[in-house]
Amino acid sequence: MVADQSMEIDGRVLRYCLYGPVDGFPVVAHNGTPSTRRRRPDQIAVMHDSGVRVLMLDRPGYGGSTRRPGRSVADVAEDVRVLADVQGWDRFAVFGGSGGGPHALACAALLSERVIRCAVLSGIKPAEKGEPPDEQTLRPELEQISRDIMGKVAAGGPEMPGMLSAVPARDDPEAMARLRATFVDSYDGWVDDKIALASPWGFTMPDGAIPVGVWFGTHDENVGSEHARWLLGHIPGAQGYQYGGGHVPGPDTSREIFEWLRG
Repeated sequence: MVADQSMEIDGRVLRYCLYGPVDGFPVVAHNGTPSTRRRRPDQIAVMHDSGVRVLMLDRPGYGGSTRRPGRSVADVAEDVRVLADVQGWDRFAVFGGSGGGPHALACAALLSERVIRCAVLSGIKPAEKGEPPDEQTLRPELEQISRDIMGKVAAGGPEMPGMLSAVPARDDPEAMARLRATFVDSYDGWVDDKIALASPWGFTMPDGAIPVGVWFGTHDENVGSEHARWLLGHIPGAQGYQYGGGHVPGPDTSREIFEWLRG
């Protein structure tokens, strides 16, 4: 069951989806950079089979969520607090993949009275000190990346590199909707994510009071293992879980993460 919803927070629209059984274990999930709240059928099936009720939000600037220029990584925590209140979730787990990893960690650090566990998949470490990218320089770079990706899709490529599919993504309306939401409709969320992730995140790492699991692949072409090592070295009690594969794992690892989040 998928429920696509939206709500208003401080005059901003925030869009999100709910996946999995209604009575499933509550998890707030944070997308990568860039990504969309809309999940593939195979991902939804894993959530359902794992018995988790996943709230997947589009951060400001993504998927119709109102842009919030200058947002920090830490700002996501208040949005999550409000969304959890609306669902009636006093306690919940958080999960973040890639650029969503820091946002999950922000919730673990700033909502420690409510977050039960935090899982980070292919997550990144804080950037070295320096000036964050300028939007005027960053936007055309991201536009070119998007054109390259969509060009490969138009030529008959899969929705994601290395992904096996019975039909090309261009012939799958749902896949094309996900791709357009990520790489065509707007670059605002992507731009603001890149700036926020390269700036001070606005919180200190979780102090060990909440279990944190860090999953990382043996052949991650996007995020090197030094990121996982940094997180494991700076979050007290954090546990590392290496899987065979690249930046995006297969269903077995996703299932393992959801089962770990349930405790």
